[in-house]
Amino acid sequence: MPLLDLPLSELRTYQPPSTEPADFDDFWQRTLAELDAHPLDPHFERISEPIYKLVDVYDVTFTGWGGQPIRGWLVEPAGTTGRLPCVITFLGYGGGRSFAIDHVAPAVAGLAHFVMDTRGQGSGWAPGDTPDPAGSGPHYPGFVTQGIESPDTYYYRRVFADAVRAIHAARAHVHVDPARLAVAGGSQGGGIAIAAAALAPQHVKLLAADVPFLCHYRRAAEITDKPPYTEIVAYLKCHRDQGDRVFGTLAYFDGVNFAPRIRARCLFSVALMDMTCPPSTVFAAYNRIAAEKEIRIYDFNEHEGGGPFQIVERLRFLAAHL
Repeated sequence: MPLLDLPLSELRTYQPPSTEPADFDDFWQRTLAELDAHPLDPHFERISEPIYKLVDVYDVTFTGWGGQPIRGWLVEPAGTTGRLPCVITFLGYGGGRSFAIDHVAPAVAGLAHFVMDTRGQGSGWAPGDTPDPAGSGPHYPGFVTQGIESPDTYYYRRVFADAVRAIHAARAHVHVDPARLAVAGGSQGGGIAIAAAALAPQHVKLLAADVPFLCHYRRAAEITDKPPYTEIVAYLKCHRDQGDRVFGTLAYFDGVNFAPRIRARCLFSVALMDMTCPPSTVFAAYNRIAAEKEIRIYDFNEHEGGGPFQIVERLRFLAAHL
């Protein structure tokens, strides 16, 4: 894959014109107020499984958007009795929480690891257990245009609200230190983590976002022919008169607009040959963050980004600052 986006010298300062709606904060304050109308009701069921000798695993359920149950995992070093720093991880597009064995790396580093299942997903590359009972109008297959008629009905309103609840659920566990929390994820998970850090800044100390999705939607739709952003293009090919409405809705969910509200220390990563989440879309969000931040750049990689190199970088970042 050749370099098809802006040169790195321009990416480092790239800041597109703001698309932030005038009522952006009001919309999210109203959303969080509606979310708080339902009790969190977190449940942690210890899993008895012989293969987990060096970690303890809890099957998690908590109440997300609309009072609907959200599943997850909590994985911690075996025999934990005190309180640990915790990283809350959100998952990539189409994947579910899978099996807890997929999420042991942070526990190896001495952290508690809370993993949120993504509602309605979990049949693309890893199985999930959380349905999305909310309906929507006509949308292109996938999730990016589901409920796009309005910010109130848009799919990611429910997901981002769930992510805030995941932070509260993690804080509720007896072995989690509520003062030492990080949010993290790659691709879609990175985009969700950006939103979560902005919506719960008082609780999030660190943010780690790798090759994040859900940033600078319009540019992504215009320059890449890779899914999931192509779902927007396909929708607008059919609904030719709905461009302003569609991008008006997406502006409430754009990582570029959440970025200035982040107070956590940040570690980002970007791959310069990534056409799934083009590097200019990542830098558009990263460059608007005023908090302390750093970014790892992978010159010759696509959407796999740093892979295991970045996993190590992320764990070092968490260990150093959490």
